[in-house]
Amino acid sequence: MLTIKNLKSKIAQSPYQAYVYSYPHKTAYRPLTPPVYLPELWAQQDRQALFLYIHIPFCEMRCGFCNLFTTVSYNEDFMNQYVHTLHRQAQRMKVVLGDASFARFAIGGGTPTQLPIQHLKTILNIAENTMGANLQEIPISVEVSPETATEDKLKLLRSHVVDRVSIGVQSFIDSEVLATQRRQSTTQVEATLTRIKEMGFPTLNIDLIYGLPGQTVNTWLQSIQATLRFQPEEIYLYPLYVRSLTGLGRTDKEWDDIRLACYREGRSLLLSKGYTQVSMRMFQRLEEGQGSNLPSSSPVYCCQADGMIGLGCGARSYTDTLHYSNEYAVGAKGISKILQAYIQTVDESFDYAHYGFQLNAEEQRRRYILLSLLSDEGLNCASYRQQFDSEVYADFPEFSELLAFNLAIKDEDILQLTEFGIERSDIIGTWLFSEKVQELMQDYELK
Repeated sequence: MLTIKNLKSKIAQSPYQAYVYSYPHKTAYRPLTPPVYLPELWAQQDRQALFLYIHIPFCEMRCGFCNLFTTVSYNEDFMNQYVHTLHRQAQRMKVVLGDASFARFAIGGGTPTQLPIQHLKTILNIAENTMGANLQEIPISVEVSPETATEDKLKLLRSHVVDRVSIGVQSFIDSEVLATQRRQSTTQVEATLTRIKEMGFPTLNIDLIYGLPGQTVNTWLQSIQATLRFQPEEIYLYPLYVRSLTGLGRTDKEWDDIRLACYREGRSLLLSKGYTQVSMRMFQRLEEGQGSNLPSSSPVYCCQADGMIGLGCGARSYTDTLHYSNEYAVGAKGISKILQAYIQTVDESFDYAHYGFQLNAEEQRRRYILLSLLSDEGLNCASYRQQFDSEVYADFPEFSELLAFNLAIKDEDILQLTEFGIERSDIIGTWLFSEKVQELMQDYELK
């Protein structure tokens, strides 16, 4: 029997304690002693439906809320070195993986379109020619920004059959954006969104943030209404989390907590406009005939079961038993040190995982549950039984508390969050973390 504690006390708190989107959290990673030899690790994996992710750590500015692994301190020579190193890493990983197939590909960051167009071409070529991803047949997602989504770069992405463009707008109110230490104007954002729509990308995703300095529920709804004018297929509504070492985290400001009211009003508006809620953050609008590059014969990626190959300094890679990456930092000095070490990595060192988290049987169960339960598909108890040869309620008898507190409902073999439970996804997520992971996160010293 596995232990999960203190749900009642957790749900009495603010729903916004920590942002949960994966498991285990990156602050639970530690140096691996000895390093893990990747050819042996990946030889034990099913490599026929992998997710390929390439990380570009460059941005034109550092937003006040951002704790991602990204830098604004670089020049052309440093970009050249980074892309060259990423290519070296990809060449080693292709040998490590052998006969592998990719079901999905994404370029994230940072801001991938911060790269000059010749480097952006190189990144796409690395995915297609070095790693062997069939870009004509799989879904491809690329993150862009209002300043960098130029016509020539968007044309390049569309020519490589990129079918999803994701853009962080955060707010259509200039004063709210300025308060986050972000340079962009609503006029510029609208011009960029118009350009993206005219290019004919099948899926446009727009990110918005609620709880920003000076924001009200009314201005939040104004931003959503402005977003709806561009008819995005996906909208992500992110609550503001003020984290250590970020620009907003260094201020003495007290934060008015209007986030729950913003979430509820925003959710209600999107549902009334025909969007479906996929998770606490994601809303999706699918019209008849709409879809991605994924043909019916292609393998469908399943985050609970399939692996991910991460290339680039800030990328993570996932197998059944090990999640690994480079070290993580938020502060400019820490990021610079890690980036320099990445560029200086000798080829042979890319054959090893040096930093990560080993998932034992319990942690694998927790990951499966967390990723299933926090999405609209819910936790399929029959699939859990097939995957782990055990019963979820025997492993986690405390799951009855989800039902008792109206956080979830059980329909036959599916456990799904209620509307109240979806609101508290981040609370439920952290409740599912093991004691080991919680202790590692608490002891982690943020750089």
